[in-house]
Amino acid sequence: MPDPPRDIDPKVAGSIRLVVLDVDGVLTDGGVYVGARPGDAALEFKRFDIQDGLGVKMLRWAGIEVAIVSGRVSEATALWAKELGVDECHQDPGAKKLPIVQKMLDDRGLGWDATAMVGDDLADLPILERVALPVAVANAVPEVHAVSSWTTGVPGGRGAVREFARALLIARGEWDGLVREYCDARSKE
Repeated sequence: MPDPPRDIDPKVAGSIRLVVLDVDGVLTDGGVYVGARPGDAALEFKRFDIQDGLGVKMLRWAGIEVAIVSGRVSEATALWAKELGVDECHQDPGAKKLPIVQKMLDDRGLGWDATAMVGDDLADLPILERVALPVAVANAVPEVHAVSSWTTGVPGGRGAVREFARALLIARGEWDGLVREYCDARSKE
């Protein structure tokens, strides 16, 4: 993976305790596969990037909590969150994300200054405008780019979350150690 487009401020990176991720357009490419079997309810499938998944896990290994907040309800999203060990998976069909994140912060005694968000579309703006580290994926709408302090070099669903996780952990001075631990753990019988 190429180096991040630019560095994240180490002071800001060090303050981050919670990373909020949108789903459609961030953890996925924004596409949804919809179908049905005869006589059954609709089926919905999403494609998630495995590198993004490891990026989420590495954030968690560094002690950074990760939350998934989506404006679309999908069993695929819930399954992916469970596989990644992300307990905070909120899906609101009205895309009212701000109250969800505010409650998470209140429950943890955290402020917006301890929060980062990766977003791509208009529903993410109320949160992106408040967090210490607003991040846009490369395919984000112009309004999201306008309020973001960091932008990924790749689009959502194609490793953007991993790219951000790497940049954040590099800025915190934790990336190399986590990579070494990851590799060492997979080198033992």
